[in-house]
Amino acid sequence: MGQQTPFYNNHLESGAKIVDFGGWDMPLHYGSQMEEHHIVRQDAGMFDVSHMTVVDVKGEKAKSFLQYLLANDVDKLKQSGKALYSGMLNEEGGVIDDLIVYFIDSSFYRVVVNASTREKDLAWMSKQATSFEVSVEENTEYAMLAVQGPNAIEKAKSVFSAAQQKAVEDIGIFFAADCEGYFIARTGYTGEDGYEILVPAEQASDFWNKLVAAGVKPCGLGARDTLRLEAGMNLYGNEMDESVSPLEANMAWTITWVPEERDFIGKSALVAQKEAGVKTKLVGLLLEGKGVIRSHMKVIIDGIGEGETTSGTMSPTLKKSIGIARVPKSTGDSVMLEIRGKQIPAKVVKPSFVRMGKALV
Repeated sequence: MGQQTPFYNNHLESGAKIVDFGGWDMPLHYGSQMEEHHIVRQDAGMFDVSHMTVVDVKGEKAKSFLQYLLANDVDKLKQSGKALYSGMLNEEGGVIDDLIVYFIDSSFYRVVVNASTREKDLAWMSKQATSFEVSVEENTEYAMLAVQGPNAIEKAKSVFSAAQQKAVEDIGIFFAADCEGYFIARTGYTGEDGYEILVPAEQASDFWNKLVAAGVKPCGLGARDTLRLEAGMNLYGNEMDESVSPLEANMAWTITWVPEERDFIGKSALVAQKEAGVKTKLVGLLLEGKGVIRSHMKVIIDGIGEGETTSGTMSPTLKKSIGIARVPKSTGDSVMLEIRGKQIPAKVVKPSFVRMGKALV
C-alpha cells in the first residue's frame, strides 16, 4: 500500500480504479477515462493533485535565493498572489524540475513542485539555501484539488464561501487568492480554465463532496495525461529531465537573461549552449497513418537523421493520434514514425493541439 491523500476515501466512494503512482495510491479513472477527458473539455472535472509538493520559502533573502535557484526571475512578481512558471536547473543546465512559484510578499514565496521529484527537489533546495538567510519547508497542511473545464470556475465558486467568492472575483490567470485557509490559484494542467485549490486537509473530504453535488465530475490520472498532451504541456521525465536543458524543451521563454548581472544555477551552461547553437527541438506530431504514437518511438527524418518521441496518445478530442518528439533542429514539416516495424508518416506541427476546447491543428 502506498501513501494516501486526504481524498482517498472519496476516490473509493466514487468508484475509482486505484493504481500506484510514484508511491501514491491514486485514481487512474472512475469508470471511463474517455468520458472524464470529454467532461473537462466540455464542462467541469476535478483531479486530486495532493501528491504534488508544496514548499514555503521564507526569510529576508527569499527573493535573492529564488533568483539564484530558478532560471526565471521572481523579480517579475510584484503583486501578492502572482505566479511564475520556471525550471529549476542543475549546474549543467539540465532541468531538475519544473515548478510554479507564487509571490505572497517580499519574504514569503510558495513553490509547488512535482510529486515524482519531491525528495531530490527538497534536498536540492535545502542545499542551495545554506548560503541564504531563508527557510525551506515542506507544507503538509493542505490537500490539493484541480477543478478544470469551461464551467469549472462557475461551479467551484458555487461551493466557496461568500468571502472566498469575493476573493477570487477578479483574479486573473496565473494569480492566486488566500482566503479563509484556502489558497485558490487560477492555474491548471489541462489547457482549460479553472482553479488549483489548496484546501486544509481536514476539510478536504467535505469540499470534494460539495463539488460533486455542484456537478463537478471526479477525473483520474489517465484523463489528466491525455488532456495535458492535447494542450502540449511538458511532462517531467518525458519532455525534460536533468539531461535536457530548457532550450531543448520549448522552455526558452522561461529563462530570464536580463539583467545580465543576475546569476542563476545553470546559466553559464545555457549561455554556452545558446552560443554553440541548440541542435534539437521539440515538435508536435500528427499521425497520418494507422497506429498510436507512444513515447520512445524512433522518428526518421529523411536526409537529416533521427529523433525520438517523448509522449504520445490517441487524442479523444481530435480522434487522431498525437505526440511530441525531440528531433534535429532542421526537421521540416513531415517525418516517418517507426511503429511495430513499419514506417508511418506523421505531420510536424506546433506542440499544442487543443486549447480551451478548440482544435489547433
